[in-house]
Amino acid sequence: MIHRLSHCMIDQSPRAVPRWLCCVVFAAVLLLSNSNNVVVAQTDDPFGDGAADPVKLFERGQNAHAHGELLKALEFYEEAIKVRPEFAEAEFQRGNALVGLERLPEAETAFRRAIEIRATWSLPYSALGSLLVRLDRDADAEPILRQAIKLDAQNSLALRILAEVRLRAGDAKEALQLTQRATADQDAPLATWLLRASAERLTGDNVAALRSLDHVLEVNPANVSALLERAEIRIAGGDNEHALSDLKTVEPLIKDDKPRSSRLAAAYQSAGKPDDARRVAEAAGLIAAASPSADGSAKLKVTGTPEEIEAANSDDPEVARKALEALLVKNPKSAMLLARLGAAYRTSDPTRSLDYYKRAADLEPANPDYATGYSSALVQARRFAEAAIILRRVVVAAPNNYAAHANLATALYELKQFALAIAEYEWLLKAKPDLTVAYYFIASAHDNLGEYEPALAAYESFLARADPKTNQLEIEKIKLRLPSLRRQIQLGQGVKREPGRAKKP
Repeated sequence: MIHRLSHCMIDQSPRAVPRWLCCVVFAAVLLLSNSNNVVVAQTDDPFGDGAADPVKLFERGQNAHAHGELLKALEFYEEAIKVRPEFAEAEFQRGNALVGLERLPEAETAFRRAIEIRATWSLPYSALGSLLVRLDRDADAEPILRQAIKLDAQNSLALRILAEVRLRAGDAKEALQLTQRATADQDAPLATWLLRASAERLTGDNVAALRSLDHVLEVNPANVSALLERAEIRIAGGDNEHALSDLKTVEPLIKDDKPRSSRLAAAYQSAGKPDDARRVAEAAGLIAAASPSADGSAKLKVTGTPEEIEAANSDDPEVARKALEALLVKNPKSAMLLARLGAAYRTSDPTRSLDYYKRAADLEPANPDYATGYSSALVQARRFAEAAIILRRVVVAAPNNYAAHANLATALYELKQFALAIAEYEWLLKAKPDLTVAYYFIASAHDNLGEYEPALAAYESFLARADPKTNQLEIEKIKLRLPSLRRQIQLGQGVKREPGRAKKP
């Protein structure tokens, strides 16, 4: 439903939703910023005067760096480079100091200069790749990280960051391979094991994922990410008792962390604890009731001329987009205008649409309509993992939001979280019993889980309702599958679905 604009006021339907923004993790560019990880300068070129000795200047910079005196360290590194311009170690540590000072463009230049000086040294590559990921430049980072691994197959930082990049790109298989290599190091950080667990989960190996998470929790029993991930896997497997134990452990640890509170609330909801889900969401400020106007709808003021308002409501998409953009200049903090533009550009420019929806959701993170719009754009962009996180929060805040449930069902199915996807498709069927295609996805999800009897029942339900023209492709797939499926059932193959598994209240 598109909001209509009136002069200086705009009606906003209460069913609109925001989105969640996942954030990219910047892993350890300050790899060498403490006294235990000091780059040793090459000393094969003797310099006479100690005051102008680049190695001594570098060592003084290292000492300041180890004590957290980044500005002083930067000065020494730069003095060393002035004396010896081809000083790769000094350029590299200069880059690390600049990262610590949040002077990221300068840090990028320093790392690239270190690579230019010594192209066979892997550390500047991994540091540069990590920095580019932090700057949301995954496409630029990937070849740099691959080169770091080519130069040093055991570069744990490069392996971990590249695994994150591949996981965000939807390539869980390669991400798993990379994390397996990284965790072969007995000193691998817990972040690498967490990433491995996520990759194992996305490739459908929940048993392996639980082992990885157990390893994390043996080292750090209060690791919130591991507890949440383990709880979600247990819920999907029907083990609500142990899942709830994990959730209760997590709750006092998250405090004011909204993203994790959102995830916790969604997990409670999936475990059949809606009251706990709402309590957590309200405490975190994730649920905020809109102030209704006299007619029951929310009103938002917008500064603009009558002509601009009229044009923004035009049925001509091009006219409406131009008017909305003009109004946004006058109302830069209007989440509603941003969401309208997100909807206006959804088919013509998905990238721009995603940006507008994200900005709307950032401005009003408790608005479920903006979150839904953003997450649906993420689904369209096949960024399913990010979409699922936002949508889980939305369905807690707005349990009857059909669009959120529909997009969440799609995201979970594409992520191969079939048990959770089934619960969403079943919700959709309750809301719209004539949604024939839901039977197909329920059947396919059961089939993928090896639950052959419910898969057969759902396939047959779909065939009984399907339109031969609209659903021709699905019908053909099912007809090819049914003979072998029936044979598997006759042979007693498949697993029995536990009653109530992954269902939502």
